[in-house]
Parts: sequence; structure tokens; C-alpha cells
Amino acid sequence: MAQGALGFQYELETTDSGLTALGGLPLYLDLARVAGLADSIDEHVGARRHGQGWTDAQMVLAGILLQLSGGDCVDDLERLQSDGGFALLMRQLEWKHLPRWERRDLERRFRKGRERAVPSPSAMRRYLQVFHDPETEEKRLAFEKETGRKAFIPAPNECLRGLRRVNRDLLAFLQVKSPEPQATLDLDASLVASYKQAARFSYKGGKAFQPLQVWWAEQQVMVLSEFRDGNVPAGHENLRVLQESLDELPPGVDAVRLRSDTAGYQWEILHFCERGQSKRFGRIEFAVGCDVSPEFKAAVALIPESDWYPIYRYTEEGERSETGRQWAEVDYAPAGLWTGAVKTTTYRFLATREPMEERVLPEMPQPVLPFPIMDLGAKSYKVHGIVTNLRAADGWEDGEDIVAFLYQRCGKSEEAHSVLKEDLGGGKLPSQDFGANAAWWWMSVLALNLNSMLKRVVLGGDWSTRRLKALRFHLIHIAGRVVERARQLILRLASGAGEILETILQARTKMLGWATSPPG
Repeated sequence: MAQGALGFQYELETTDSGLTALGGLPLYLDLARVAGLADSIDEHVGARRHGQGWTDAQMVLAGILLQLSGGDCVDDLERLQSDGGFALLMRQLEWKHLPRWERRDLERRFRKGRERAVPSPSAMRRYLQVFHDPETEEKRLAFEKETGRKAFIPAPNECLRGLRRVNRDLLAFLQVKSPEPQATLDLDASLVASYKQAARFSYKGGKAFQPLQVWWAEQQVMVLSEFRDGNVPAGHENLRVLQESLDELPPGVDAVRLRSDTAGYQWEILHFCERGQSKRFGRIEFAVGCDVSPEFKAAVALIPESDWYPIYRYTEEGERSETGRQWAEVDYAPAGLWTGAVKTTTYRFLATREPMEERVLPEMPQPVLPFPIMDLGAKSYKVHGIVTNLRAADGWEDGEDIVAFLYQRCGKSEEAHSVLKEDLGGGKLPSQDFGANAAWWWMSVLALNLNSMLKRVVLGGDWSTRRLKALRFHLIHIAGRVVERARQLILRLASGAGEILETILQARTKMLGWATSPPG
């Protein structure tokens, strides 16, 4: 090609010299090894126990590493394979520290030999199909015929449940290395738009899937994620999911708090938490968005102006500024709150209001707004409700603190949903089959948790707040060369990566200490 007005030309490198554009990605392999992730996958998943082909650990780890490196679909596995240095590193690391008999077993899994370092896209698609129950549609039709309802949640098969157990082991490792006595759980559903023919229409009108997520705020990891069709309401069977998430929490967690939007506004959930029906954790404190019903609006309208208090915005230096929003306690006890003739519990209701910038004129078509509106005096307000069992005696007298506590849910947990769908591969589901998509989604969840552990507990400092795209730019996509010298495998980074090399060496020193220290 003639260079012409362009300043340079492109040519293809013809020598396989161990070059890699993923010099920082092996750091995730180090963490996975120290955390025992591969062993946990082979123990719990059990999709490849017939003894042929790729192991469960090879398959799942390939899916995780693919998504961490920036791939978002199964076909992107070819990009990992084409990275000669990374492929060489993957092949060599499989043999390191393995006894001879395990090496022979690994070789015998491939009858015609093996040339690839990671599974092919076709092999991954076949693997994902193992997580799908072929009778799902028949069970769905039988359920709809029997109950007359469309909201059907397919039961996961044993392999899919195994991915949940893998995540449980990962959380247990995290809890040992970075103990947190309290778990604030954010319960929230997230829509994953999809053009798959098998996808159902969601409440927003488009086709989607709608996983229900449980986020652990202190550790910044996903405790549980139940993959669902888009037509399943966000509040469907939330108590069961909450109870299952409590079982997923590792030892060392002594207290639990719950936060949710109005999808969690269900008496069975509130009574379960307040009455201490969890055998392990007892009473669970909560703050949940409540429905702004006509009865709630009537109670809000009776609040004197003097009982509305400002909500401030605070800086890290302690300075505060007005937000224009206010809160107030609401004298409200909806039907269904009490069971029996005697009050057995006490809930507090709060309301927040924010003035509307423009009032809609009566003669104009009324827009559909995503929040309730009330006319209080001469002004129109956006109004939201909160129900909580946080008691003044425990230091929660100021409702502003309760509002701030609940609204913290809208930070990291919703950012995690975005990371799953946009930064990782959760937003690009690979199949028409429900179980295959659920398995791919779980690989995204495991990648999310592994990344959170690396940046918060291993790297620390400024790394802990960086989003995945920043880690790719500064850490993962670093040029390097894989070489073997004196029976040692060496990954040489580019000469200008001295600062990042120091960061990597410090991280590996920390993980090496974990690997050589006694368990617990």
C-alpha cells in the first residue's frame, strides 16, 4: 500500500516472539490461583466430569479472563488465542506445580492433542448448553397453564447451582483476607436488553432479561444474582432470594442490613427482618422505598410546613450545601402492616420532597413521569416514601441519616449493574437458551467479584475506586514479552512501564504471602 499523505504504514509481524498486549491480565490469574478458584470450579460445577476435553476450570476461567480483558461475546475468545504471549503463558501455567500424574491426565483429555491455550468459541457454546435444562419451555407452559401467570423462574440445574457455590467460596476467601463484620445488602433488579427471540417483554416495553441482584456494600461484591426473564416482576419472590443470600454470606458476618427500592416493599420481607426470623442473624435493620399510595399522599398532606427539614449535601471536608430536598416523618400505618389484634412491631415512615422546576399546566397533556407528584400549597413536589425499622435509640433519630443511608444504594450497587452489562459481557448474552445465558451471566458476576477483590484488597489505594475501563488502560493492556530462561517463565513489560511493574510486584508479594500463610 502506498503511503501517500499518511505518515506511516502497517505490516504484519511474521515471527511468534511471545509478545502480548495483556501484560497485566496474569495478575488476575495469580489472584484466582491464590483464592483456589480453579479447584472450586472443578469441585462444584461438574459439567466436564466425563474426562474429555476442556475442564470446568479452563472453561470458566477463560470466560472470566475474556470479559476482564474487554471481550464481551464468545467469539472474542479468538482474540485471546491470537495473543501469542498470553497464550504461551496460559499453556505454561497449567503445567506449573502439577505432579506428573496430573499432567498425564490433562494430556489424555485431548485424544488428538491440543493446540489452543483457550477454548474455541464453538467449544464454549457447547459448554454453555450444559447449563440449560431442555425441558424449560415445557415446564414454563405447564406453569402458565396451571397458574394462569406468566412470571416463571426456571430452576437452575446442578451445574448452574455449582457456579453459585464457586462464588460462595470466593466470598469466603475475601472475608478471610479482608474481614467485615457487617453486610449491608442492596436488593435490586436490573434490566438486560436483548433482541433474542426467546427474551420476554419487560415492564419498560422492550425485550429483556431481568436478573435480581444482591450486592454487599462493605465488600463491594455480588453475593447472589438470580437470572430471570424480563417479564418477571422485580418484586417476585424477593423474600426467598433474600433468605438465600443470607445463606451465601461467609463466616465472620455478624449483622445484616437491607436496602431496596419499592420492589422490596412487601410485608413478608419487612416482618421477616423486624421480627428476627433469620436464625443466623436475628433482627435485620432495613430502609426500603415504599409506595406513594393515595393514603400515603393524604398522610403527607397533613404534615405541617414546620416539620419539613432540609437535606444537605456534604463534602469530604465536612462542608454542607443545600440540595433543595426536604424530609419529614409521616404518621402513617397502612392496612396490612399489623397482623393480629396487638401491634408486635414498630415501623417508621418518612417522606422526601423536591420542588418541581416547572409546573405542568392543566390544559397540557400530562407526561408520564418516573416519580410521584404532589401539590402541597402553591407548589408541586416530587415525593418519595421510605419505610424503616432503624430506631432513634440506636442513633437513627435524624431522618436525614436514614435518607442518606438508603440513597447510598444508588451508588456502587447500581454502578455494579452497569459494569456487568457494559464493562463486562453480561449485556451481550450468547444464546436463545435460558440456562446458557444464565451461565454466561454468572461468569460476568465472578469476573466482577474477582476484579473488585484485586483492586480493593490486593492493589488498594487509588486503584480501589477505579472503574474497569481505567484498569484496562493502566494495568491490563500493558505490552510485554513472555520468555523462558533457566527453566523460569518471565513476563517482561515494556521499558516505559516501570511504575506499573512496581505496583504489580507489590501486589504479587502480598498474594504470595497469602499463598504461603496458614489458612484463616
